[in-house]
Amino acid sequence: MKYILSAIVGFCVVAASAIWFSTASASDTYLKNFKHSFTESAYEQAKEDNKLVLIDVYATWCPTCRRQQDVLNDYFAENPDSEVVVFEVDYDDQKEWVSYFQAPRQSTLALYRGDERLWFSVAQTNKSAIFEALNEHDAGGQ
Repeated sequence: MKYILSAIVGFCVVAASAIWFSTASASDTYLKNFKHSFTESAYEQAKEDNKLVLIDVYATWCPTCRRQQDVLNDYFAENPDSEVVVFEVDYDDQKEWVSYFQAPRQSTLALYRGDERLWFSVAQTNKSAIFEALNEHDAGGQ
């Protein structure tokens, strides 16, 4: 009986993990049109072009980051004419840029136009708060 219970619990954990990870990465339909891997040259060009840039300090293992991705995907679904360019800074592999943007941890979002930081947030997953910050500066948003 003890082995059967252990097997059932193990199966439930594996099944829940599979559902969590598959749904978390499945909802980037709109975000993928605005999101780019961070490179210094692309960031410098966006600054030169006076683009509205959202720095997304992301880690693949971070559940808060995945929730933020869902919120950002919803934002771009509702704002297909958005002027925001999203650059994903890899928290694990781009430590120099994590420091440059003064991100204390993964799940940091920072909005810039040129060298001016317009908004900064750590671990924010509230849809209204993120939408409000983006809409305040995004001429293509609502």
